[in-house]
Amino acid sequence: MWSRRQFLGTLPAVAGFAQQAKARMNVIVILADDLGAMDLGCYGSKYHETPNLDSLAASGMRFTQAYAACPVCSPTRASIMTGKYPARLQLTDWIPGRRQWSAAKLLTPPFEQALPLKEVTLAEMLKPAGYVTASIGKWHLGGDGFLPTDQGFDLNVGGTDRGSPPSYFPPYKIPGLEGQDYLTDTVTARAEQFIESNKDKPFFLYLPHFAVHTPLQAKKELTAKYAKKAEGMKAQSRPVYAAMLESLDDGVGRVMKKLADLKIDDRTAVIFLSDNGGLRFEGSQKEAVTDNAPLRAGKGHLFEGGIRIPMLVRWPGVTKAGSTVAHAVCSTDLLPTIAQMVGLEAPVVDGVSLAGTLKSGAGPKREALFWHYPHYSNQGGSPGGAVRRGDWKLIEFYEDGRLELFNLKDDPGERVNLAGKKKGVAEQMLQLLRHWRTSVKATMPRSNPYFEAEKADQGLTGVEAATPIA
Repeated sequence: MWSRRQFLGTLPAVAGFAQQAKARMNVIVILADDLGAMDLGCYGSKYHETPNLDSLAASGMRFTQAYAACPVCSPTRASIMTGKYPARLQLTDWIPGRRQWSAAKLLTPPFEQALPLKEVTLAEMLKPAGYVTASIGKWHLGGDGFLPTDQGFDLNVGGTDRGSPPSYFPPYKIPGLEGQDYLTDTVTARAEQFIESNKDKPFFLYLPHFAVHTPLQAKKELTAKYAKKAEGMKAQSRPVYAAMLESLDDGVGRVMKKLADLKIDDRTAVIFLSDNGGLRFEGSQKEAVTDNAPLRAGKGHLFEGGIRIPMLVRWPGVTKAGSTVAHAVCSTDLLPTIAQMVGLEAPVVDGVSLAGTLKSGAGPKREALFWHYPHYSNQGGSPGGAVRRGDWKLIEFYEDGRLELFNLKDDPGERVNLAGKKKGVAEQMLQLLRHWRTSVKATMPRSNPYFEAEKADQGLTGVEAATPIA
């Protein structure tokens, strides 16, 4: 894997790009926070109203088996910025992470508290080619010294080390982001300003919205609209969440309209995705935020509901309008894909370019996709790893070495564990996962001596101590 210094050393002088830069494709990456794979109308939701995102899908390509590189936010954001797996980056949980639970079987490992400066980010890849770069919205990859402007971006609006916004209504109490409107609208307005100011230059806009992350706060009139609509509905019937999503959808519509009004929509690629699966439950919360059915579980879990995400791509002149792709892709693929979109050489990364897929619908060439989440999540998930190869998916739970094997083609809801019946497949998948962990130098959790001592004091026998698996 290349470091920042190694990669930048391969680039020609910026002046050599001047003429090419004028014709380069603009790129916008819009990232939703905690948006579930089934939350949009174009993915089948009958409750949420997302006409602008549905229109984006209708004008481009919709991925039905797209994945986040982690079931929580910061690691996936790091994978988007670098094209690398969170395990390789040693950034495997949301920043700063939860406190160690004393009664847990495992001690989860320490991890990077910011995206390391040695990594090559999307902005650092594009900037030498003449791109103006901006990050507008949630960052959550480090504070002072590790902000977007320390990672290759010319402009940072609202990006800090924090995850949840204190409020969606002013004052937001977010450094560098002030306004009198609903937070999602203010973020959108700043994005419109950036596009307007740089319409005659190649630009890269990273637009990571705070929505639809908690706190659940929305405009009263929209909440009332969905409260009425929720009557008689069981799934996806949370009015405030639906209202937040409509504001997010409105923002996407405003960005697309701005591109059209400026007549640069034909040379601007737009990518939309989420940072993890939809949030079901968290902490003492009793009412579900969203429903990822038929997918199992949600944010914080390695089941499909926690890592499957919506992903839409519009590449003018390339993607076929209204096309759908069922091949497995990942957030790590964005960096090499964008590099090929704009005619640049990408650094050596874990992701693969989806340019061919976007052109023809053919699947990307790779053996498997991997996940490593050695932490206890706030949503009830436990430390584990996962691998998907073809239709098969294996989850290994680090507490006790338990394996769960699913055929996602036959069982997308992961209801039938085939590890006992398909022992050969399970063993092959496990060895593949273990080899990958070794190759990326993944940090494993250790047994919790407090838990073991407490178990011994209680006279418990016949239960093996949880042992980390290499």
